[in-house]
Parts: sequence; C-alpha cells; structure tokens
Amino acid sequence: MQCGRLGRFSRPFKASFVALIIAALVALPAAAQTTVRVSGWGGTDIAIVEELIERFVKPAVEPLGINVVYEPIADAYDTYIVNALSAGTAPDVFYVDIFWAEGLMRAGQLEPLNDYMAKSDVLKAEHIIPELLAAFTLDGKIYGIPKDFNTLALFYNKDLFDLAGVPYPDENDDWNTLADKLSRVAALGPDFYGLALQPEYARFGAFALATGWQPFDENGRTNLLDPRFVEAFKWYTGLVANRSGVHPQDVGQGWGGGALTTEQVAAAVEGAWILGFLRDSAPNMEYGAVPLPKHPGTGERGNIIFTVSWSINARSQVKEEAFKVLEALTSPEAQQWVLERGLALPSRAALVDNPYFAQPDREAQANLIVFKGASDGYVEPFKFLNYGGDWMAPINDALGAVLLGEMDADTALREAQQRMDALLAR
Repeated sequence: MQCGRLGRFSRPFKASFVALIIAALVALPAAAQTTVRVSGWGGTDIAIVEELIERFVKPAVEPLGINVVYEPIADAYDTYIVNALSAGTAPDVFYVDIFWAEGLMRAGQLEPLNDYMAKSDVLKAEHIIPELLAAFTLDGKIYGIPKDFNTLALFYNKDLFDLAGVPYPDENDDWNTLADKLSRVAALGPDFYGLALQPEYARFGAFALATGWQPFDENGRTNLLDPRFVEAFKWYTGLVANRSGVHPQDVGQGWGGGALTTEQVAAAVEGAWILGFLRDSAPNMEYGAVPLPKHPGTGERGNIIFTVSWSINARSQVKEEAFKVLEALTSPEAQQWVLERGLALPSRAALVDNPYFAQPDREAQANLIVFKGASDGYVEPFKFLNYGGDWMAPINDALGAVLLGEMDADTALREAQQRMDALLAR
C-alpha cells in the first residue's frame, strides 16, 4: 500500500510539521471584534449595570462581533465626562444627566440619534415617553435615550392622618383642600407638622409650574416676580404659619424623606427614590402616595422630570456599534427587568400597562403614581439651559430665608430677581 506523501517523512519531522501547522492556525487573527466602551457612575449602580450588560447587552451584541467594556466612574462623574470629552478619551456610550445635558448638546459633543432610530426596529422615537425624549432633544435632534426617570409625588404617613381623623390626601386635592388636611393634622399638637418644605426648586418648582408659569420666556429670561410664581412661592412658604408645613431642619432632618420618618411630619414631596429609604429606615410606617395637588385656578398639576440618558460620544469611532449597545441597554426586556426589581421607572411608554403596576403592594402603587407624573399637567425637565445649579440658587436661597423667618416673601423675591438678572446677563 502506497503511503501518502507525509508518510515518507520521518516521525520526528512529521511531528514538527504538524506543530508548525497548529502554531500557524493559532496565530491567525480571530474573527474581527469591535470594542464599545460604556460608562456610568459608581456606587450601587455598578452591580446593576454589570448585571444588565451580562443579561441583556452581551447576548444581543456579541454575535454581531461587538465587545462591551464597562467603565464605571466612582467620583465626580460629570467632571470626568466633561474632561474626557475635551481630551478625546471619553467612552463611546455614557450616562448624561438632564441637569447638565444641554451644555453637551449645544457643544456638539453628543451624537444625534435621529437617523439611527429611523433605521431601528426596536428603538424608535414613538417608543419613548414623549416628555422624557423631549428632555434630550434640541432643535429637533435627539441626543440621548432616557434610561429611566423620576417625577414628584406626595408621600404621606397614614398613621398621622388616622390619628387626627383626617381623610388621606387624594388625587382630587387642590392646594386649598390639601392645605386644610395638613393643618388639621398639625392641630394634633405643637410637635406635629403637615408638609416637609424643602427650600429647593427641585420640590417647590412643581407648584410654580402648576400655575402655568415657565422658567424661561421666549427671550430666555426668568421672571420671579410674575404673579403666578409669586402666588406659588407665598402658598408654599406660607404653610409654616400654622405648622401646615415645616423646614426639614426644624425637625432635625436634611430632606423630606428624613422628615417623614420622624413621625412628626405628615407628608413630603419626593420621587420614587424615597421608597428604598423608607423600606430601610421606617419599615413599619404605613405610607401612601398620591399625585401632587392641582392648582385651584388652572386645575392642573405641575411636575418635574428627573432623568438620565444613555448617549453616544460624537467623536466615537464605532457609532453604529455603539447604537446597537444603546438599543440593548434600553430594550423592553432590560427595562422590564429593572422595573420588576424596583430599581427605576422605565422610559418606554408601553410599560405603563405593565403587570408590575397592577400589584397591590405599596411600592408598586407608588411607582405607578410617579410613572404617571411624567405626563400629568404642566411637566418640565430638571434642566435650566446651560446655567445648571446657578439658576436655582437665587430661588433656593429665597425659599430658605422665608421658611426660616429671616426675610418676608416680597423682599426675598426682589433680591432673588436681582441675582437672577445678574446671572442671565453674563
């Protein structure tokens, strides 16, 4: 029997030849892969995003030859992103907080997503709650997909209302009926109060918006002496007169959630972020949640949207692949998983009918109230052109001064307007 040509070589040579072939095969490049860098903030978010990527992103994009590298930033995330974008070292996909998004949008540092979404089967503009998408839209261009969001609701201690024999706050309350209920709870005694009045636009602003007032007019100016704003300001700060409201620091707390846990304060204006806090800090408290009260004149509620997007670096070299990752991060399956774990509220409009919200437990019902707040009444995103926190400072200081009895409302508003004018004139 004639041997093959390889059979004519000696055994040692044959082994060497086979080894060379194997080495050559090993040296061949693997199937081409594209790396997409993803970044967000640190803390508890790390474990959540890691699991999100493992469960939903990698299975969707790895078959497409996309490798996802997650790079959480522990401290000063916004500073990191701004500096990295300037240096050309920013990740491909990253968190953008609505509070400072506009500066990045106007600077051209975020990739417009309209064309990508037009070609996508799973992520189109109509899939996202319009008010959320509008928060990341500038001059018709969409610069981010909200990953989740929060709005404000009225959280209240049922036990205090029961003790006072007062009906619970409900969705039909306006400012007057709610103030009446709060004053009746406060009448329990000198150690009891109605609403936690944080001296912050981030809470008070919802009431100003309910009047129809807008943070900026068509010329980009802010009028704090507008009668509508003045009405909201005086109503809010005026609640302290008969203990229908109280500055949280007057009960030894720094925010509304903490004030509620003292069992001295009947209600607080907060978002769904309070739920985990109450679960840990006041597990035995019987609480409820309802929409914010309506303005008695407009018949509308006001609210503020707090949200963060996944956005794409305008200088990314792998934009198509980055959008595939963004699709997976905000997919219905990913948002369903986040919702069911009580981690955040989904930005997809279809999830309003999610079975989770039909559950009778108080956290699910509170989340539903907060979810619906995004499209109920006069709702504005928590952003102030490119002024950021500087825009809120005059309002916050005026609120604090009046609530602490250091200044009357008219004087505080005049001083706040002067500071606002100086800021906007820069």
